[in-house]
Order: sequence, then C-alpha cells, then structure tokens
Amino acid sequence: MILELADIRIQPGKQAEFDAAIQRGVAETIAKSRGYLGHQVQKGVESPERYLLMVRWATLENHTVDFRESPAFAQWRGIVGPFFASPPQVEHFALLDQSS
Repeated sequence: MILELADIRIQPGKQAEFDAAIQRGVAETIAKSRGYLGHQVQKGVESPERYLLMVRWATLENHTVDFRESPAFAQWRGIVGPFFASPPQVEHFALLDQSS
C-alpha cells in the first residue's frame, strides 16, 4: 500500500466552496480509479486555507500512471484546481509502523 499525501493551499475565503469541491472531486474521480483503497481529507485548524488529502493506493503506479495519466486526472483538476493558491505539494509514503 502507498500513501499519497497532497498538501493543498487554497485561496482565502474559499473554504466552504472548496470543502464541497474536494469531496465531489474525490467521489467522482479518485475513488473510481484503479488501485484506490480509501482516502482522508484534513482541514487546517490554525491555517484554514490548508488541506491535507491522503489517498491510499494499492501501488505507486496506480496513482502516478493509472490515475495521473487518465482523463479522470484532468476532471479532478477541473473541479478542485480553480481554488488552489499554489500547486499542491505531493509525496508518496510506504508504511513503516502503525498502532491499532
């Protein structure tokens, strides 16, 4: 399992609109993609324009190839992209340890 972590900064004052857009975008695009295992969206408390999108993928290629090179990626960016203050910072992680 690979964890994609996207650190998203949006334009100030757009939180309510972005809340709806990111939920719709995930449901309509990412969640239907090959290798999608689940996700979480976290909103910043101290920084209300900051969001963390965490998507669990079966493999790295499910994100970098199957999703990013598909029409669904353009659809995703069309839904959430207009809110971005800057391009999201995206990294991938492999699980080392966890508790229950």
